[in-house]
Amino acid sequence: MPVLPDPGPGDPAPVPAPGAGAPTAEDARAALLAVRAEVGKAVVGQDVAVTGLVVALLCRGHVLLEGVPGTAKTLLVRALAASLRLGTARVQFTPDLMPGDVTGSLVYDAGQSDLVFREGPVFTNLLLADEINRTPPKTQASLLEAMEERQVTVDGRPRPLPAPFVVAATQNPVEQEGTYPLPEAQLDRFLLKLRLPLPPREAELEVLSRHAAGFDPRDLDAAGLRPVAGPEHLEAARRAVTGVRVAPEVLGYVVDVVRATREAPSLSLGVSPRGATMLLAAARAWAWLTGRDYVTPDDVKALVPATLGHRVQLRPEAELEGVTVEAVLASVLAGVPVPR
Repeated sequence: MPVLPDPGPGDPAPVPAPGAGAPTAEDARAALLAVRAEVGKAVVGQDVAVTGLVVALLCRGHVLLEGVPGTAKTLLVRALAASLRLGTARVQFTPDLMPGDVTGSLVYDAGQSDLVFREGPVFTNLLLADEINRTPPKTQASLLEAMEERQVTVDGRPRPLPAPFVVAATQNPVEQEGTYPLPEAQLDRFLLKLRLPLPPREAELEVLSRHAAGFDPRDLDAAGLRPVAGPEHLEAARRAVTGVRVAPEVLGYVVDVVRATREAPSLSLGVSPRGATMLLAAARAWAWLTGRDYVTPDDVKALVPATLGHRVQLRPEAELEGVTVEAVLASVLAGVPVPR
């Protein structure tokens, strides 16, 4: 997946004060592009993940972050929330975590002599679901309604979540003992799956240099992190993204790519129509971020690995032969004619 373009010289548009006028689409784009540099004050070498999270916020989608421990997944989400002036909460998913620990539950209030609802950590803007595959399916499923409907239902009453609401879930790709792999129905609700690799040597040297100079990942204020965008910018950006044009030929290209995954001999599960709509949404958001009001086939191709990779399933015999999802998707893209 590509990274956010450099915003160039100059400061981002200031975050409007309460009661101020709404920012323009250009203000919103400049502010969101500045997020990369702001997050970079705390996180080194994860520009792709920053891009994915910004795209997810524009699409009202969710992100699955996969990486070994120590690749700054938690710090990344905290830094992004701080730079966007969004509320954030972290839930450590464990085998004994109950659904009510995530969504909230009814508790007895002695003062009111009645049951009252106590909100769970899901009532936030950016929810970090840490090691989501370490909790049983019953608790994993507690997020399904929140992710799809932006609400939770407790005691028969739907309770809306704050807007925006995005789940950033993490999982460890190496240690699989005692884990509960996410079912396909839940994987399909994630807009993007992003892999956070170990940093190259230069980036790792930069991390150590910052720590040697006194950087404290628990104190983002001391690192100079400040809000460069806010919910107002996100709302203005979303409105602008809806105006991004998609030619019939590009729509056909999206459909052809998705249908080709269903016919790939190495796959037992292809991409659903929901996957096609999410690929289109991500491509539109990316096109707008790069300064265009139209989607190109290259936008679609750039977003295919992150948007479709977790929606397909390899056949067992293909896995035994060492075939990877990335290779299959590359083959699919190579076999689908690109509109001119």
